Amino acid sequence: MSAMTTYASTKDDFGMLANRIQRANAPAAELVRHVMTNSGTRFAVLQKAGKTTHIERLIEAEAWCDAALALVATELPGWSLRRLVCENGEWFCSLTQQPNISTELDDTADGRHDVLALAILGAFLEARKRMHSVRPPPGRAVPRIEPLPGFALCCDNFA
Repeated sequence: MSAMTTYASTKDDFGMLANRIQRANAPAAELVRHVMTNSGTRFAVLQKAGKTTHIERLIEAEAWCDAALALVATELPGWSLRRLVCENGEWFCSLTQQPNISTELDDTADGRHDVLALAILGAFLEARKRMHSVRPPPGRAVPRIEPLPGFALCCDNFA
């Protein structure tokens, strides 16, 4: 299977998960578990190590918002909650990697839904999709840099 096929498959998976969240009327244990197991790689590893029991307990207690936020903290360690607003009966959730810059300059991962927990899960999926799409092209880890015309300067310390 080529890298392009893998990327397309992952993109389709995120799209199907996002559609499933948008169609849901309320959170359910099966939906939250499906998002957890099909949206990221860290969760599977942490689950095998027994470090996800707190999320499972939140799901069993039907603490949907807490479970969604715990999933964000577990699966997206570099991301944080930026904004959580309810406007005209619809929840809007924004996650960010740069909470210290102004909102206008920030590139957030956003989710919208009538149900708060599902808006958080939608933003979570958007952030995971962005993480998958920002991969370097296969076969080149370091970009090639062409020399500039002009003076060359050696910065080695031979002392």
